[in-house]
Amino acid sequence: MRVFRLICPVVLIVFFSFGVSFAHFGMVIPSDNMVMQDDSKKIGLHLSFSHPFEGVGMPLVKPKGFWVVKKGKQQALNGTLKKIKIMDHTAWKAEYTIKRPGAYTFVMEPVPYWEPAEDCFIIHYTKTVVAAFGDDEGWDTELGLKTEIVPLSKPFGLYAGNVFQGIVKLDGNAVPYAEVEVEYFNREKKVQAPSDYMITQTVKADGNGVFTYAAPVAGWWGFAALNTSDQKMMQANEEKDIELGAVLWVKFENWQEK
Repeated sequence: MRVFRLICPVVLIVFFSFGVSFAHFGMVIPSDNMVMQDDSKKIGLHLSFSHPFEGVGMPLVKPKGFWVVKKGKQQALNGTLKKIKIMDHTAWKAEYTIKRPGAYTFVMEPVPYWEPAEDCFIIHYTKTVVAAFGDDEGWDTELGLKTEIVPLSKPFGLYAGNVFQGIVKLDGNAVPYAEVEVEYFNREKKVQAPSDYMITQTVKADGNGVFTYAAPVAGWWGFAALNTSDQKMMQANEEKDIELGAVLWVKFENWQEK
C-alpha cells in the first residue's frame, strides 16, 4: 500500500505532463509591421523560440541565418544580431532601417534544436512581413525556403475577425492536408485559456495545401505548418527525425471608430 502511495503521484504527474502537448514556435516579431511616413523608420526585431501563449521560452542559439527580402533582393542581417533574454531564455534582437516603400520579409533559419520530449530535432523556418510607406508589393512572394507558408491574404492590415489564408509549401510543392498549428502571442499573459485544448488550435489545409483561419482577437498570431524531413540527424549515435516547421507571424488589429 505504501508503495502504491509513492508511485501514484508520480504516475499522475507523468499523465498530466504528457496528456496535452504544447506547440513550439520560432518567433520573429517586429516593433511595427506597417511603417507609415510619420512613423519611425527604424524598427526593432525580436527573435526567439517559445510556447507563445503560455509565455514559456526555450533557448535560441544564434540563428544559422537571418535576412530580409525585398523585391527579390536578399540582405543578410546575422551580423546585426545582439543577444538578449526573452521569457528568461537566450534570444536575439536586431534593428533595421526602412528606407524605401514596399514589403519587407524577415526570415530566420535556426540551428536545429534537439527536443528530448519529442525525440526529434526541430527546425522552424520563421518569417514575418513588414509593409512600408503605403506600398505593399511583394507581400505574397515565395522565397524558396525548404518549407514556408506563402500568404494568400495580406499578412498585415488585417482586422481581428478577418479570414487569413496561406498555402503550405515543402521543397517548393504544396502540401495537401497539411496540419497547421495556430497560437496567440500572449505577450502580457493577460489571457487565460478555458482549457489546455484551447492553447494551440489546429486547422488542416485542403487538397491544394491552402488553410484558412479567422483570428478572434487583435494581436500577433503564429501559424506553424509541420512536416517531417526525409533526412535524419544523429543524436547519441542514433538517427533521429527532423521536424520542419514553416512558421509565419501575422498581426491582426482592433476595429477603431472615431
